[in-house]
Amino acid sequence: MKQYQQITGSLSKPSKMPGHAYGLPAKECKTGSKLAKVEGSTCSSCYALKGCYVFKVVQAAQYKRLESIKHPGWVRAMAAQINSKRVKFFRWHDSGDVQNLKHLAKIFEVARRSPDVAHWMPTREAWVKKYLHKAPGNLVIRFSATMVNQAAPASWPHTSTVVTNAAQANCPAPKQDNACGDCRACWDPEVKNVAYLAH
Repeated sequence: MKQYQQITGSLSKPSKMPGHAYGLPAKECKTGSKLAKVEGSTCSSCYALKGCYVFKVVQAAQYKRLESIKHPGWVRAMAAQINSKRVKFFRWHDSGDVQNLKHLAKIFEVARRSPDVAHWMPTREAWVKKYLHKAPGNLVIRFSATMVNQAAPASWPHTSTVVTNAAQANCPAPKQDNACGDCRACWDPEVKNVAYLAH
């Protein structure tokens, strides 16, 4: 596992979630970095561009992970680490986003190699929709709406939105110490849209 971790960098363990995650630099989001400059967008107040995420040690770890995607052993190392955790849920990109088609294909393969784990990947990269039919069944890809209070994009099978009206939010985290608790909606392919309350 130490050798695999040297290849990919370590997995993270967000306190609010039921499993592990993998984060990349938010500044390197292809679409998100542009949206971060747009007032009223869901990226304009990105949590991954402030707080502990901007610490030098965190940034260094994230950029190491970003570079590691090019390593020929990345898929094997990622799958082995995820399987070794013996958890049922994994989140891709608690910060950052998918970089390109090669990266997406590698994520698909990691999910295939960890069939007992439910994978969830949020994204703002619209081009991903063209390849959804190639995704393994244990990976839910949710397209994130661009603007706060924007309706969920109807053309995607799984989406997420950010709302300012608490009555419209179905993510229970704000009511339970900002944690998922027993909720697994983000990973559930039966849930079409997850609406998060704006911070």
